Amino acid sequence: MAEPTEREKMLHGELFCAFTPDMVAARARCKYACNRFNNTSDEVPRRRLVEMWRDITDDKTPLPPKLPDPAADDDQFKHEPWIEAPIKVDYGFNVKLGAGVFVNFNCVFIDTCPITVGARTLFGPNVNLFSGTHPLDPALRNGTEGPEMGKPISIGEDCWIGGNVIVLPGVSIGKGATIGAGSVVTKDVPAFHVAAGNPARIIRKIETTMTE
Repeated sequence: MAEPTEREKMLHGELFCAFTPDMVAARARCKYACNRFNNTSDEVPRRRLVEMWRDITDDKTPLPPKLPDPAADDDQFKHEPWIEAPIKVDYGFNVKLGAGVFVNFNCVFIDTCPITVGARTLFGPNVNLFSGTHPLDPALRNGTEGPEMGKPISIGEDCWIGGNVIVLPGVSIGKGATIGAGSVVTKDVPAFHVAAGNPARIIRKIETTMTE
């Protein structure tokens, strides 16, 4: 059996080397894609914004044929995620956003492991999602010469993540949850609950007609 690549180790949450040539190249590809997205003028049509976001996430899904009417063409992308620049993403291919997700400006995705966000979830500005981490033992950590690792982050549908929230590796946030601004989420949050604080704690259950 072939030895797993560093990328395969990374995706499985195992220790991996982040500074091999292929991993450096993967981050560079994403960095350049983010720079193109962040430096785009406000007059760029929705089609181009969606195309550039797919470049960031390395999504090869073809766009629908262009319609001659600009408004009608924009309407084809009304269910695509809406991302406000600037944004910072590490690899891109591990970020999956559902339909109608809104990500406000200055958000950061450290997508060492998969980061999935359900449909219609809203992010305030300066939200940071950190799926990557490092060994605690400094002898093993060893700066850029040592290994890294990660755990996936999952955020359900219809959530509201307030501004300046930090979500740490391995956290799952359930459907319809709200995370108060400035919170640091270190543990799972159940569906339809409000959590806030550092570390974030469950404050109350949300009364809703929505079902899980």
